[in-house]
Amino acid sequence: MTTPDPDGPLAEQLLRLTRRMWRIQKHHLAARDLGVTPAQSRLLRTLAHYDTPPRMADLAERLEVVPRAVTTLVDGLEASGKVRRAPDPTNRRVTRIEITDEGRETLRELRAARRSAAEEILAPLSQEQREVLGGLLDTLVDGPAAAKRC
Repeated sequence: MTTPDPDGPLAEQLLRLTRRMWRIQKHHLAARDLGVTPAQSRLLRTLAHYDTPPRMADLAERLEVVPRAVTTLVDGLEASGKVRRAPDPTNRRVTRIEITDEGRETLRELRAARRSAAEEILAPLSQEQREVLGGLLDTLVDGPAAAKRC
């Protein structure tokens, strides 16, 4: 005899929300015709968080993918002028990945598309509900350590 899973319905709701968010964001990205895949947009967003251009291995580690996957993403973004490979000034064997002006403009459009998608998803909620949801999501994203700090 199996025991019922009290968190099963909640887990299913989270998965359904994630899929809905993905679909809505994909729709908003397609409407802007930016010419980037969701994986490429993730790489651009990640690249923007570095103070200095990272190595491909740094990107692979941060994205939690194999280096070959980053190479493929960078190839596509480089072909469209959104990033460029640049030699490391201190080690000629190392290549750094820099975001270009066109890449920065694409990133601004990506952020606008994500905001539009979030607005669509959050539209049914009041401001108070959004604040409560934000607090709950912070706890879920940051894990148990966040709850202990509060």
